[in-house]
Amino acid sequence: MITETAIKRARILTFWQNHGLEAAKEASNVSRATLFRWQKKLKKSQGKLEGLNKESTIPRNKRKRVVDQIVSDFIINQRKIHPRLSKEKISLLLKDGNIANLSASTVGRIMNDLKKSGELPKYSKFSLSARTGRLIERKPLKRRKKLRRKDYKPKSAGDLLQLDTIIKFINGIKRYIITAIDLKSDFGFAYAYTNASSRTTKDFFQKLETVAPFSVKRIQTDNGSEFDRYFRDFTEEKQIIHFHNYPKCPRMNAYIERFNRTLQEEFLNYNKETLAYDLNGFNGKLIDYLLWYNTKRPHWSLGLISPLRYICNQLSAKESQMLWTDTLPQMPVLKEREMDRGQS
Repeated sequence: MITETAIKRARILTFWQNHGLEAAKEASNVSRATLFRWQKKLKKSQGKLEGLNKESTIPRNKRKRVVDQIVSDFIINQRKIHPRLSKEKISLLLKDGNIANLSASTVGRIMNDLKKSGELPKYSKFSLSARTGRLIERKPLKRRKKLRRKDYKPKSAGDLLQLDTIIKFINGIKRYIITAIDLKSDFGFAYAYTNASSRTTKDFFQKLETVAPFSVKRIQTDNGSEFDRYFRDFTEEKQIIHFHNYPKCPRMNAYIERFNRTLQEEFLNYNKETLAYDLNGFNGKLIDYLLWYNTKRPHWSLGLISPLRYICNQLSAKESQMLWTDTLPQMPVLKEREMDRGQS
């Protein structure tokens, strides 16, 4: 694979060949030794530009940690007698016994080396399953590195959507409303559920893709468990980039928080009883409201036009067709209502 660095170096070598050494040094701010080193690498690779790629800077001979055997034996003996003894306390015991003056972080690294070599036993945590009555080993979760949005700004509809979950308590009944909004077009979608699991958010996203008049390329969520596991695997399979907010930083989700407030003031406040006792009926009303919100309601941020009108200005009529009724296959009444609207 030819990198940008290799292409830049090849251009500098070509400039050197055409205009001489002094001109190349002055124009590229590269030393004579570096130019000859690049030339040697290019000849070694038989003229292939891959030979000019930047090499790894990892040292060939890595320094190994040397630990006094007395320190290792002391740590092993202390952990055998007191399995839960921390690195901070072992560090103090080493100092009090005049054995070694080591920091807690150094002791921790020594303990990790001893665990890898098998000299220090590893202890597993178990929990009792209430369903089967068996002991289950608790393994630490492998956390994946989370992407942050940073300074990214969407350029067209579908480039970036923010997702969130609204939790409502009504007469002791708990309901979850998952919401989403497109940052460029203000296109909004929401759906209510009895729980907020990663399976639920996966189902929500599938419905969102069905009704959205654009393809979703990036999403942004908080760090809730409902946006992990099945939802994460689904978005990775669809090759959708998933940004996470920084912890305790709700202002990063400002667009979806504003949409949630609009949804609360214009719809949720008037349909609490339906949300609690008739979830299918609530979702039917919610779809009707979102149809109006996306196709008729003027938005200040869009110059007082609707999100669908904004999207239609960029897409063809065929691409902007919306299949809202597919989200409610169990509600034939709503389907008939939409068919009647289409005929009229």
